[in-house]
Amino acid sequence: MKLTKQLKKVNVGLVGKDGRTTAIRRKLEASDRVESVQHLVTGKLGSTEKEREDAKNEFRAALKNSSPDFVVIGPEEPLDAGFVDIAQREFGIPSVGPTSVLAKLESSKAYARQLLERRGIPGNPKFKVFTKLDGIKQYLEGLGHFVVKPDGLTGGKGVKVSDVHLFSIKEATEYCQEQMETGKRSVVIEEKLEGEEFSLQSFSDGEHVRHMPVVQDHKRIGVGDTGPNTGGMGSYSCKGGNLPFLSSADIEIARSINEAVIRVLKEETGEFYRGVLYGGFIATSDGVKLIEYNVRFGDPESLNVLSLLKSDFLAICEGIIAGTLDSVAIDFADRSTVCKYVVPDGYPDNPVKDAPVDLSQMPEESEQLKIFRAALDQRGGKTYLSGSRAIAFVGVADELDEAEKIAEQAATSVIGPVYHRRDIGSRELVESRVAHMRQLRSSRGIRSALIPH
Repeated sequence: MKLTKQLKKVNVGLVGKDGRTTAIRRKLEASDRVESVQHLVTGKLGSTEKEREDAKNEFRAALKNSSPDFVVIGPEEPLDAGFVDIAQREFGIPSVGPTSVLAKLESSKAYARQLLERRGIPGNPKFKVFTKLDGIKQYLEGLGHFVVKPDGLTGGKGVKVSDVHLFSIKEATEYCQEQMETGKRSVVIEEKLEGEEFSLQSFSDGEHVRHMPVVQDHKRIGVGDTGPNTGGMGSYSCKGGNLPFLSSADIEIARSINEAVIRVLKEETGEFYRGVLYGGFIATSDGVKLIEYNVRFGDPESLNVLSLLKSDFLAICEGIIAGTLDSVAIDFADRSTVCKYVVPDGYPDNPVKDAPVDLSQMPEESEQLKIFRAALDQRGGKTYLSGSRAIAFVGVADELDEAEKIAEQAATSVIGPVYHRRDIGSRELVESRVAHMRQLRSSRGIRSALIPH
């Protein structure tokens, strides 16, 4: 395995094609020790076994042709498919990202829940895993309010919640049957939790864990958190590294859960978790609970934290690979950020594709505005939508209000059949989160420790 820390100049291979991968590329290219960042493959695998094998072979060919010193893998599908295993075991090239065995933490929601239960790690809601329909109706009735999660990668769009997506026990049972028949997968049924969600992303070398600022993501397509789930319409973070509705104790609990999971994964698999662990948490009246785990940077959450990262990202990657993360300086700017994604009209269910967009009025990048292109194609000197989240704008400022204004102004500059959520990072939305948590905590007699907005 190549020891990149001995190299004066480093060539990095990058897998992915989205806003997150754009952010990773920029942070790597900002290092004066990076010779080049080579885009290897998109990481899109397709739906058939042949397509998956073709994608793996394309990755093998890219590694052979470019011989990077190490690889950073952005999206979840290639991690689940074993791209890290291919790079390390077939080519001796280290990677920032977990092996397929460890990636099961994201690709199998059942595995993640059962791991926490088996090892006594707090954070699980009530849950049960079903491989057939027997007993599902009774369990749903017992919970009353529930969440149904297909056991597999669904791009953030497979989770269905009672009273939001599923309006009866019959609908929920039919959805479970559909997943079992068409997806040939089990389902996890959980109690529906009430509270406020937040994301904690942590760097890990398998033994040492370093945490990033917490972020709140917005999955739903519509203003006020309405409509279907998406890959993420935007997110925000606050100066101080916390969020207005969380206490310092909430953050410490989430951090301790991430750290415990890294530790038990090594004990159970014998493998070091080297990459980014992203915990989706929710603060409730009964404390912090785990919603799910992702085994890579979040998108859009990565755009917030990487816009704040002051340290050399190459050094962080090398620390992850070498197991020396504890000795790497990791520093984030103490500022607020708001990320807003511009998406095609009709997204996520029936997005406009191959329609031109006009970016001529888009403001220039600056210290206060970061722009991340994602699902856009360039042809004949024009820019076209390719059907997914197109471009992200991140406002950076001392105060959240100002960061929101910067992101909003930039998002409205895109001309074409596009849409974005105007409320992300707004004072009204954030204050509603604070009020919600204050109500939940006071209803249980828990003294709230909220950060002033």
